[in-house]
Amino acid sequence: MRIWRSLDEVPADLGRTVLVIGNFDGVHLGHQHVVRRARELADRDGLRVVAVTFDPHPMAVLRPEHAPSMLTGIDRRCVLLAEAGVDDVFVIPFSREIASWSPQEFIDRVVCDGLHAAHVVVGANFRFGARAAGDVATLRDAGEKQDFEVDGIALDGGPQVWSSTYVRTCLAAGDVDGAAEALGRPYSVVGHVARGDRRGKELGYPTANVPVGDVATPADGVYAGWLTLLDEPGSYPMPAAISVGTNPTFDGERERRVEAYALDHTDLDLYDEPVEISFVARIRGMEKFDGVEELVATMARDVARTRELLGVS
Repeated sequence: MRIWRSLDEVPADLGRTVLVIGNFDGVHLGHQHVVRRARELADRDGLRVVAVTFDPHPMAVLRPEHAPSMLTGIDRRCVLLAEAGVDDVFVIPFSREIASWSPQEFIDRVVCDGLHAAHVVVGANFRFGARAAGDVATLRDAGEKQDFEVDGIALDGGPQVWSSTYVRTCLAAGDVDGAAEALGRPYSVVGHVARGDRRGKELGYPTANVPVGDVATPADGVYAGWLTLLDEPGSYPMPAAISVGTNPTFDGERERRVEAYALDHTDLDLYDEPVEISFVARIRGMEKFDGVEELVATMARDVARTRELLGVS
């Protein structure tokens, strides 16, 4: 996959393309449906599928106080788009200047002159241009004059429309099953393991501590899931008991974190290593215990429940 962050980086010999355009945060089933349609058109006509996305999220620029927590950083988003069937990604560095472009200016600069679209596939509710004045009808009108075709795909998952907002709502409620249903895979966070307070190791459950940052995470609590090492070829997901929160049993801790204990692995040295932590099922909410013994006993039950939920011995 090629990733371009400026139209100047786009190869002069790119040729005509099939474009998909959107934020693609999370690359949920609706996004995958859009890409699948684009892939069909591209394979039929011998073209490449190019995804046009934005970084940062437009709301982070226009109304930062209302900007959502992202489900995926831009690097992870590109990986997921490639897995869905995209060939190349054009990342638009979103700014107030770009936000001021009229719909026609966006079409001229990006869709036609920049990426030479023969087809454009978007969600049926897609909006673009200054004040979100452009929609699928705008694209179709322009396509008739500028020689590209447009598909507007309904992002319909049954009673619930697939959306990044819906996934975030599920996560906020600790409903990782609902999030997985909309994503078509378990929700996961990706990051480098940071040095923590080593308290887990002292208690017999050493954890990989991944800082949360601005990425969306499930509600505070304990979950069953998987820990995957991303820089080790041939490595496999390890069953893990995962804690999300601030460790309320120990006074003074306020940093929210995601910590994963890989079952039966007490000697892993993962500091600074990139990992993926995937959430499969919620075990319980976050609790404050009266002492360490009660905490350790509960952690043992959490590990047993994790084995049961994941079907591992």
